[in-house]
Amino acid sequence: SIVAKYLLLLHLFLSRAELGVVYTEGGMVEGQNIRLGYRRHMDVFKGIPFGDIPGRFEKPKPHPGWDGVLKAKEYKPRCLQLNLIMTDTRGSEDCLYLNIWVPHREAVSTNLPVMVWLYGGAFLWGGSMGANFLDNYLYDGQEIADRGDVIVVTLGYRVGALGFLSTGESDLPGNYGLWDQQAAIAWVHRNIRSFGGDPNNITLFGESAGGASVSFQTLTPHNKGMIRRAISQSGVALCPWGVIKNPRRIAEEVALKVDCPTDSRMATCLKMTDPVRLTLAGSVSMENPLLESLVLSAVVDGDFLPDDPSNLYNNTAEIDYIAGVNDMDGHLFTAMDIPSINSMLVDTPIDDLKTLLSSYTKDKGKAGMENAFATYSANWGTNPDRETIKKTAVAIGTDYIFLVPTQAALYLHDKHATTGRTYSYVLSEPNRMGGLVTPYPDWMGADHADDLQYVFGKPFTTPLGYWPRHRDLSRYMIAYWTNFAKTGDPNQGGSAVPAKWPQFQNGGERYLEIRNDMDDSFVHIDMRLRYVYFWTSFLPSLPDPIKSE
Repeated sequence: SIVAKYLLLLHLFLSRAELGVVYTEGGMVEGQNIRLGYRRHMDVFKGIPFGDIPGRFEKPKPHPGWDGVLKAKEYKPRCLQLNLIMTDTRGSEDCLYLNIWVPHREAVSTNLPVMVWLYGGAFLWGGSMGANFLDNYLYDGQEIADRGDVIVVTLGYRVGALGFLSTGESDLPGNYGLWDQQAAIAWVHRNIRSFGGDPNNITLFGESAGGASVSFQTLTPHNKGMIRRAISQSGVALCPWGVIKNPRRIAEEVALKVDCPTDSRMATCLKMTDPVRLTLAGSVSMENPLLESLVLSAVVDGDFLPDDPSNLYNNTAEIDYIAGVNDMDGHLFTAMDIPSINSMLVDTPIDDLKTLLSSYTKDKGKAGMENAFATYSANWGTNPDRETIKKTAVAIGTDYIFLVPTQAALYLHDKHATTGRTYSYVLSEPNRMGGLVTPYPDWMGADHADDLQYVFGKPFTTPLGYWPRHRDLSRYMIAYWTNFAKTGDPNQGGSAVPAKWPQFQNGGERYLEIRNDMDDSFVHIDMRLRYVYFWTSFLPSLPDPIKSE
């Protein structure tokens, strides 16, 4: 009868696919089930512990577990860290928690690809949920999970002094934040099947210090067999800020700030110091160039990183890898060193560019700076206009801090790959603030962190803040990223893409330029090859200046 049919349809419409209580190694957890549309539900788990409260300057420990059902419905505090203006701290030492988004169609999902997000923030800041504006969290995994039909996991890891302080010795070996990430990856590998995920198809993705973290996690021997694919956005292990060369000097500076001795008693004293004082002592002095201030990051400790990252690429042979940058990634940093580049009405002195270049080439002395300046001013003509000089300043920062090391990482990945595929991109979408408000000039391309909003689907979550073209771009990026997570090929995986993205291969290294109006003509070769050659081959070949006695 019609009534029976109607009741059946009503039942189908109202029935929800949900996981209910999930069994994990620590105990049972219950998340929240949300309805997204007809036959589209999602389970969201927030605040599942993957480690115990970590000991000071120690590797993370397994969580002891819990009785009963853990209600996983709220984000946990971020790890103890400085506030953005570095005058105070926020967060907690009890911070090793992760969040999981599981999409369902008609039935409860099984065997879905898993995407694990590592946040950026210069290894000083950040949280698993990201910045929050009116309860709209930046790293909310819902749009990626729903649009790409993948499980999204975000996690917390220690940052600042508590995450990365090191003496370079076994008493304070460093890399604690990287060990936290590794513990979370291992937890996901062991437990994600209970949430409908495929433990043999885990993709890491991250941006800035998170992109470098992704890179470190693929290079360490401790993740053997756990990572299938990886995406580094604006950051790789080879970036000049990725590994600290002289960690002991930083440890001694922190020790002096918290009244600890700098001799053999230093590590013991630091371990007993109040964590808030330690965190404040790990703040950065805004030096010029700003890059010199980023002093807390990874160290070659003989354990997590047994060797310099450039020598560990054999560990990535079977991992599919995407790495790329934003075309003006360096703007954020260069504008702090040379504020005039943001002013449309003021000239940027050429001497400011030379000062910046000499700080980046200081190992090679005067010859380094002069050759660098000749390389960057080669196509200026006799009388470069104001905009040309400003854009060159941004290009210098972008190349040195992000683009060249990313290209070097792609070369190494491609060279050592057996089954692993390699893909390269540049995002060139103009900044949304460009020309609207200072401090953004109207010639601005994609600044550092501009990619985050598109990858996490913000043009859909907060439509009033964006134009339709931004929704197109967001749709494309989510399609490429989730196709790649499913198949290792960004072009295939069920989501339509606007241009075929070829593999990066030796002999005309190909890359995709990503923008809202892209098509097949956006595939290019040899990204900024002249400048990549300058920084990776020509500059290192110059003789070191003779040390004056």
